[in-house]
Amino acid sequence: MEDVHRAGMPGLFAEVRADDEVWRGAVGVADLGTGRPVTADLRHRVGSITKTFTAAAVLQQVESGLIGLDAPIGRYLPQLVPGERGAAITVRMLINHTSGLAEYLPYAYPSLKTFPDPAGTRPQSLDDHRHTRFDPVELIEMGVTAPAVGVPGGAPGVYSNTNYLLLGQLLEQVTGASAEQCITRHVIERAGLRDTELPAGAYVDGPHSRLYESWFGMIDPPRDYSVYDMSFVGPSAALISTVADLNRFYAMLLAGEIVGPSSLEQMQRTTRVVSQEGKTIDYGLGLHPMEGPGEGVFWGHGGTVWGGGALAMTRADGRRQMAVAVNLQRWSRLDSSGRPQPHPIDAALAALFRVAMYG
Repeated sequence: MEDVHRAGMPGLFAEVRADDEVWRGAVGVADLGTGRPVTADLRHRVGSITKTFTAAAVLQQVESGLIGLDAPIGRYLPQLVPGERGAAITVRMLINHTSGLAEYLPYAYPSLKTFPDPAGTRPQSLDDHRHTRFDPVELIEMGVTAPAVGVPGGAPGVYSNTNYLLLGQLLEQVTGASAEQCITRHVIERAGLRDTELPAGAYVDGPHSRLYESWFGMIDPPRDYSVYDMSFVGPSAALISTVADLNRFYAMLLAGEIVGPSSLEQMQRTTRVVSQEGKTIDYGLGLHPMEGPGEGVFWGHGGTVWGGGALAMTRADGRRQMAVAVNLQRWSRLDSSGRPQPHPIDAALAALFRVAMYG
């Protein structure tokens, strides 16, 4: 962790569990202005780790018979995904990103539209929308009306937040509660997570770090985005949690205590998906696997927001876990082809993950 800090990360904190042993640590600062140190118990925006929580809430409704996993989304939300696409795209395809629906974010944040073209992407929209209250239906429409990125069920799929905003609307349609209420009641409270929430406003309650966004060196020095209206991602990436809560959640999920064994088996059936970074990964239903030089496959999710990030991974047998949070994002500069250049932080984080997961 010291190596990650020396490589340029302002602050990071983690919890690692091995059987009954628990290790927590924190290195660096939560506030560059005051020098306030990070601590391992800070609450943090964990980005797309939210997707595991949303997927679990949907699968609970599948178990109860209110949602068909392989039913067309048009059966439930014909006004949002009309016609042939609504008939062809299933709930499963939304959860595992094989729907072919485009990402809405470049349309909601127009200065990012040509990303990763270094001549075109600019961070201006990040400031323009700091306090914008987005309507999820309008964001979904941007993704649905944009050119498709694939055919329904095609491989590889393409990772898209549009899918998970639709899942939020699906939960609302079948339960009569908002997606946030449904996920809170049936996932967060079921797991006994006391420091985890889907926030209604722009602020992180309780002790937390500032979140520094570099946008590939275009914001220099990096700017604090810890105060931000998260309605632009909602049930896709708005979750606030702690490293301890994340480890508790994934341990319970993989033990079959959040969804039943058959649902967990579905979550661990993977397909090939192109990530937002342009890499092809294996992706299940709100979970993805990581394999390294040590024993066993790890399951979990990573996530980023403007300025913050986290990764949570649990070994399939539940006997070893890692959750790591960082307070700087997009630290790499882009090369002439628009791809992020290698940065010392990348290698230092990879080494940390290896040690945390495999000893």
